[in-house]
Amino acid sequence: MTRSKGHLLNQLDKLLPEGLLVDSAWLKRHGYSTQLQNLYVKSGWLEQPNRGVFRRPRGALSWQQVVISLQTILNYSPLVVGGRTALELQGYAHYLPQSTTRVHLYGPKAPPRWVQKLPLSVKFVYHNDRRLFKNEPVAKGISSVRWNVKTGKMLDVTAFRGGDVAQLNWGQWDWPLTLSTPERAAFELLDELPNSESFEQVDTLLGGLANLRPDRLQKLLQDCVSVKVKRLFFYFADRHKHAWLKRLSKETVDLGQGKRMLVRGGVLNPAYQITVPGDLDGVR
Repeated sequence: MTRSKGHLLNQLDKLLPEGLLVDSAWLKRHGYSTQLQNLYVKSGWLEQPNRGVFRRPRGALSWQQVVISLQTILNYSPLVVGGRTALELQGYAHYLPQSTTRVHLYGPKAPPRWVQKLPLSVKFVYHNDRRLFKNEPVAKGISSVRWNVKTGKMLDVTAFRGGDVAQLNWGQWDWPLTLSTPERAAFELLDELPNSESFEQVDTLLGGLANLRPDRLQKLLQDCVSVKVKRLFFYFADRHKHAWLKRLSKETVDLGQGKRMLVRGGVLNPAYQITVPGDLDGVR
């Protein structure tokens, strides 16, 4: 291997942490030709989980490594883990029997198609968050991963401060996984009713959200553009009598006009003009 190729290989050690993913276009932007990419795969320096996708070998591929790669190295920002998945990761779904089979991702830009072709046991479900919120989450703190080979530590990964997203350190090296706060995740979960989530499980999840921050909830209620989601939010909040409900200004929230049929054969809730399953109607 020439000195130039040796230099590029050393550079790759610094640019690409073991286990994280990049695509062929990323490698080319950093000076790695298709020929050199093939050489690295043949020599074992890189492995190829799917056509056009590469990583430095380190154990089995996980969905967290895929998402962290998108959020940091590949700069699909602001793309965050949200909805049910974010609530599960933050400990709000431990009493539900269902294991993680779907990873919900929210952002203005869909992840690349190759993420669905990776050898994983989960399916990535993308949601355009502009359908739900008029403002994007505060995600300006993301920076690209910089890797110190000598110390084995990451540099310059800025934690989030406030806003609608949080950072969860994941894995041996505490890689930053960016996800919705429980407040935002609750709105994202409600948006999945009734087609992709059941009222029973959403009721269980929302019942466990007793410690949400009312200032964040109020901001999300102002940003949310879905009348259905806002009405469902107040319906479940009333049902579970959460203490934070008293600190919200419901009168400033646009709940729209007219009835919304969410469940065929359901019962109309008169307070919010939505049909819900009969066994859930009423306030506890």
